[in-house]
Amino acid sequence: MNNDITLRQEPRRVLVIEDDLDTAQTLAFLLRDFGHEVHYAITVNAAMSIASRFLPEVVLVDLGLPDGDGADVARRLRRHPHMRRSRIVAITGLGLEQREQALQAGCDEFLRKPVDPQVLEKALQE
Repeated sequence: MNNDITLRQEPRRVLVIEDDLDTAQTLAFLLRDFGHEVHYAITVNAAMSIASRFLPEVVLVDLGLPDGDGADVARRLRRHPHMRRSRIVAITGLGLEQREQALQAGCDEFLRKPVDPQVLEKALQE
């Protein structure tokens, strides 16, 4: 059996919140290649603005943002009436000590960078 990414199920609206532009664009490219509709933001203000219009089904949020706390972003998204059921995945280069904070803030999952593409796609579908 081929080990290529075969998890492609239903396409999702995905918002990537990542302060490193190269990483944000790479994730967006990868997710679009998986068939998802993707927007990305590199600041908290831009992320909140995009989220309000785009209403993502899945949000990938970096916890280490220079202009805000990724856990706080997750809390704010959970309060939005149209995003209470959105899947929020913390994705970070920070240590595992951030995991509990992310989950308490409303994240559904915690992934460490670099993320394996198959793990990422699976996290979007759960």
